[in-house]
Amino acid sequence: MQPAPDSAVAAVVAPPERADEIFLEGPNSRIAEFCTLLRVMRDFLRGYRALHFVGPCVTVFGSARIKPDDPYYELALKMGAAIAQLGFTVMTGGGPGIMEAANRGAKEAGGRSVGCNIELPFEQSSNVYLDRCVRLHYFFVRKALLIKYSYAFVVMPGGVGTLDELFEALALIQNGKIKNFPVVVMGTDYWGQLIAFIEQMAQRGKISSSDLNLIFATDSVEEAIAHIRAKAIERFGLRRVAHMRRPFPWLGERGFPSTGPDIC
Repeated sequence: MQPAPDSAVAAVVAPPERADEIFLEGPNSRIAEFCTLLRVMRDFLRGYRALHFVGPCVTVFGSARIKPDDPYYELALKMGAAIAQLGFTVMTGGGPGIMEAANRGAKEAGGRSVGCNIELPFEQSSNVYLDRCVRLHYFFVRKALLIKYSYAFVVMPGGVGTLDELFEALALIQNGKIKNFPVVVMGTDYWGQLIAFIEQMAQRGKISSSDLNLIFATDSVEEAIAHIRAKAIERFGLRRVAHMRRPFPWLGERGFPSTGPDIC
């Protein structure tokens, strides 16, 4: 069996929400695969240009389906504000729910708020609390960018996507692909069974007992911020500076306005 003759056309003109579908549907023609490669490269380039000068980030993961009257929305709101006050840029997937709450908290606290959004058939419109938003076609590009610019990860209650993001970060840290950045899990009543399962994995020898130290679980914003300060700012020698690096507009780079000292 051969790929459909119009696969190359689809790889170029298909709507963004079908990009992952086309990429993962199996072997296509050489031209189609090359066109997909170019679209992936364009996604990464778009992300690099938009995010290179936003400063060190803390990425907040969580459900897009949580409403503003949910206690977890309020927790994410407070956490976003606290992260911004610590000097970091708050980064999320740019959508509603927990992502909106964290971006809103940062924005209302006078901090920097950015999002890596993606085209989906539902639940992923950009929230209005973003200073900068990059809209991507590919899930794996988005996930890579959410990790690339971050010195810590905060995991709020969420679904399958949040689990994917949590274990992606843990796997990269465990295998030495990124540094031992702090991973803070908030909502211990929600995540309790998952944490117990991870502990069982260690008991049965499927992970090292030391891997349990990769996760810090708490419901306290103060404890979470203290952990990020100790394991990110102090461990990696981050410091406040008056001026961030200068972008080159002729390369398509975008600077980030600042009203005060930043961490770098």
